[in-house]
Amino acid sequence: MSTTGNSRIYAIIVTLLLLASAAIGWVFWNKNQEYRNSLRQQEMRIDSLIQVKLQLEQELDNLSQDYSALRTENESLQGQIAQSATIIEQKEVVIKQIKSDASREIKALETQIEELRKIRTEYETIIALLREENRQLREENQRLTEENTQLQERVEDMAKQLEEQIRKTQSAQFRATSFRVEVVRRADKLVARARQARELLISFDLVDVPSAFQGPQKLYLVITDDRGKPIPSANPIQVTVYAPTGPVELQAQQSKQVVLETTQRLSFSYRLEERLKAGSYVVAIYCDKGLLGASSFRLR
Repeated sequence: MSTTGNSRIYAIIVTLLLLASAAIGWVFWNKNQEYRNSLRQQEMRIDSLIQVKLQLEQELDNLSQDYSALRTENESLQGQIAQSATIIEQKEVVIKQIKSDASREIKALETQIEELRKIRTEYETIIALLREENRQLREENQRLTEENTQLQERVEDMAKQLEEQIRKTQSAQFRATSFRVEVVRRADKLVARARQARELLISFDLVDVPSAFQGPQKLYLVITDDRGKPIPSANPIQVTVYAPTGPVELQAQQSKQVVLETTQRLSFSYRLEERLKAGSYVVAIYCDKGLLGASSFRLR
């Protein structure tokens, strides 16, 4: 074979090798590009899932705050949230675990997102139910408040009626003015709450006392509830006074011997032997000739 023929064969072989090499290189390059694209798509998918996860976590944080506010309101309304509180506490543990998991695997992220979405639905359901319960409790509390206010007004009216009835039927021929009742606790502080009441201070003026009634007199302190029942006393004083309308049987808590003059200011100080319940009460001062004065007061 001639040199020229050999050169031609060699050139063909080199050309074929170059073509094969180029083909192999293109195949590897194409595979590499596909691999890079796959990695890029996977990273994009992972980033997308992480964003969804973060969004769900933020929504659950907001729902948790809504639940806390509703729970506080529910407790103030004296609702029952023990069951929902237990569920929420369990879900909070799961959420915390998911938040702490920094996995970047697609399957793991999809599982976490599915769990977070499920928890979100449960949160939204509990919050909706709790919001409705709170609405009903507010309406019920409002109704009870209105009924209680009406009841208090009726009780106060009963006490006023009793006070007026006592005046009409039992008044003596002279009467006390500037009648004042103060409810105090320790340290001489005025109070209006039943559980704090420890002592009653009653003061009044006697003006223009007829001469026939001046001189030694015995005064009686009578304290009753709005139905006329005397408050508890360890040593009640049973007495009969003779009002212009006839004799009146009384149960007094305290008596005091005084010397009546034309004008004077007198007072009683009565330490309560038992705590009074919330409600309206009537304080009356009698002498042997009937009622001198009466006044009602209310304890919350």
